[in-house]
Amino acid sequence: MTIRFAVDNHVARVTIDRPDRMNAVDEASEAELIRIWETIEADNNVRCVVVTGAGERAFCTGADMKQSGNKTGLEYWGATRPGGFGGLSLRDTLDVPVVARVNGHALGGGMEMVLGCDIVVAASNATFGCPEPRVGRLALEGGIAQLPRRIPHVWAMGMLLTGRRISAADALRFGLANEVVPQAGLDAAVDKWVADILACAPLSVKAVKQMVRRGAQLSPQEAQMLRVPALIAALNSTDQDEGVQAFVEKRAPQWRGQ
Repeated sequence: MTIRFAVDNHVARVTIDRPDRMNAVDEASEAELIRIWETIEADNNVRCVVVTGAGERAFCTGADMKQSGNKTGLEYWGATRPGGFGGLSLRDTLDVPVVARVNGHALGGGMEMVLGCDIVVAASNATFGCPEPRVGRLALEGGIAQLPRRIPHVWAMGMLLTGRRISAADALRFGLANEVVPQAGLDAAVDKWVADILACAPLSVKAVKQMVRRGAQLSPQEAQMLRVPALIAALNSTDQDEGVQAFVEKRAPQWRGQ
């Protein structure tokens, strides 16, 4: 099995397990990833997702060129890929927070998967880049579309037009990462972010993500007026009563997700 998937205590963990291929994704692995995201979307028990790669060398280095290299650029681009690279880079139906545990190189499609995540925690040895032009291809699964929207234009173009990699420290400085820690402290840092997410009402978190995503191209006034389903569910939930009551009683709330 090249993709490991498990859910424990409301947290789904997805691991690309192809360390011998620098966690590059082949067709079978991508199909499995797409199936996993669909499973998570249908499971109200999942409140957070952590996605990572096996080992300490690579998060994901994109498409497995030994396989995808047999196709022309047009053939690869034209293939059906729901949700973008790895089923994640352009996914707009996943309402739970996704944390990227970047344990090593995040390149090509791997970089695009990072752009599809909400929180990015990177090991200090990690690198990020869109090297596609160096092999005559383009970052069409979210790299070109998203990177210039996430960081200043000149930094984005510097990466996209040269295929250069940047360090984890630069990713933090550019605003691509939330936190950078030594490899030995990566799990502890990720777990802290997960714990903070789980401390929040799950329906509130879903509403935040849905509103941010759907309001991205709107004015602040228009975005504030959005009435997305997750917002209504959160404001009409028993959890919102529980949150206020727990605050008054000076105790931790017991979220039920309803």
